[in-house]
Amino acid sequence: MDYGEYIAKAGLEIKAIKLNPKEPFQWASGFQMPIYNDNRMFLGFPKYRRLIVDGFKDIIEKEKIIYEIIAGTSTAGIPHATSLANELGTPLIYIRDKPKEHGLKNQIEGIDAEYDLRGKRVILIEDLISTGGSSVKAIQAIRNAEGNCDYCLSIFNYGLEKAINEFDVLNPKCNVFSLLTYNKLLEVAKDTSYLNERQIELLREWRNDPFKWGENHGFQRVIK
Repeated sequence: MDYGEYIAKAGLEIKAIKLNPKEPFQWASGFQMPIYNDNRMFLGFPKYRRLIVDGFKDIIEKEKIIYEIIAGTSTAGIPHATSLANELGTPLIYIRDKPKEHGLKNQIEGIDAEYDLRGKRVILIEDLISTGGSSVKAIQAIRNAEGNCDYCLSIFNYGLEKAINEFDVLNPKCNVFSLLTYNKLLEVAKDTSYLNERQIELLREWRNDPFKWGENHGFQRVIK
């Protein structure tokens, strides 16, 4: 089963994925981008939540990944990690982007702050990998807590060079697997006539130089 194709079609159908090179979207960084992804939209559709869990299970089985704990990134990775952990019958943790400033100052929730992960093998679940920075920080947080995190699974991956470089610096290596890749998304958008050939070309161009694409096409970054 081609999970990427099904997720691409579902994402476009429910508008979890939006593609519009003519009227780009402003990302939190202020850059104008021709794509916007919000995997939280899948939460409202049980059949698509099921599809995502089955896709993650398929990766785990095909890659013969040994695991003891499922971890989700805060916040968008948590529901999908929860569904997967329930399906597999494994413990669940989630990783904050930074430690709390009060109480026990946890960064990892689901374990006692006075203990660590004691060498347990952890699979990290992300909803989206864009520049890769937040994913790598979560992996490092798990490793700092004495967990073994050698696998990161995501629903969608833009495949940006910046993310590839972020993961490349990790030692030991963390293997990344994504249910839907950018190339597969463009393939589906073309095959379903969601976009025409010129629009597809613009989206390919964006991926090659995402942070200059807007300026090159007259869409200036918004500086806050």
